[in-house]
Amino acid sequence: MLNNVTSIATSLRQHLPFHTTIDQDITPYYHNHVAAITGAGSGMGRELAIHLAKMGCHVALSDINAVQLAQTKELLVGYDIKATMTVLDVSDYKAVEAWADSVMVDHGKVNFIFNNAGVALYSTVEGSSISELEWVMDINFWGVVYGTKAFLPLIKNSVKHSESPNGSKKNKTRQFNEHGHIINISSLFGLTAQPSQSAYNASKFAVRGFTESLRQELDIQRCGVSATCIHPGGIKTNIANSARGNDSINDIGMRTGPKAIQSFNKFLKFDAGNAALIILQAAATNQPRCLIGNDAKIIDAVQRVFPATYSQILNDVHTLSRKLKPRRHKKSSTPK
Repeated sequence: MLNNVTSIATSLRQHLPFHTTIDQDITPYYHNHVAAITGAGSGMGRELAIHLAKMGCHVALSDINAVQLAQTKELLVGYDIKATMTVLDVSDYKAVEAWADSVMVDHGKVNFIFNNAGVALYSTVEGSSISELEWVMDINFWGVVYGTKAFLPLIKNSVKHSESPNGSKKNKTRQFNEHGHIINISSLFGLTAQPSQSAYNASKFAVRGFTESLRQELDIQRCGVSATCIHPGGIKTNIANSARGNDSINDIGMRTGPKAIQSFNKFLKFDAGNAALIILQAAATNQPRCLIGNDAKIIDAVQRVFPATYSQILNDVHTLSRKLKPRRHKKSSTPK
């Protein structure tokens, strides 16, 4: 189904182009601040670290893969920033709390948490085991909750210490010299549901609801800290290669095994570095929601217009696009 969704978007975007422009200098927002990043060993997490280092933002990196994490840190050598790293399982709340405390010890403050770590599972609801469902939820949802809970009070305190006395009590406005933000990574599949992705959908829908509620609370508090929910489409990362799954999806006409992963990877086209820059732009401009890639934007638009029937409409469009797709003729082996 993911292949279907992406091919639909590929067909539609020829007629409905969406453009993402990044024309604002966001360096001052991050310069001399401290950002914590989960899943920093590869993909968007690594690219976030690189972009932040270029902007003069100190980084606290974490990932469950020690080798990849060390490689990311090595890429930051030469930048005028402090980079620390911690091998971390985000599904372990005590470990996340300990990491947050160590960030404060190592850096003296923390301004941003990028809850980026995530995994994927392909399975039908009937075919998935409870342990498989828990594995996805523990990392994709609880990892975000743990990161938010561990870092939010530290971020609020860091920002509070930078409060300017020039704020107006009469207008109930507060001014801060530093920024604070929580950036939680959901997905296009946190906006639309797909067969074989029930666990992933559930985790990413949960991240969306959690983050949107958090943002409203922070807005009411006027504490100088906000939150943004990120919804990437097909980004070039290792998520397909590290995904787990089972043969239950054969029952719904979907492939499994190496060929399925290879096919999945073909549709992960959006550059992770560009995605990271868009995420940083969204946080710096305090966007409540950020969709990355034409695929995400188009599918989201279809879902908004047809909230109850979008899945059937997307399937119909996919069927039509396949019929209209020019057929490739095999080259004749007969010499001219």
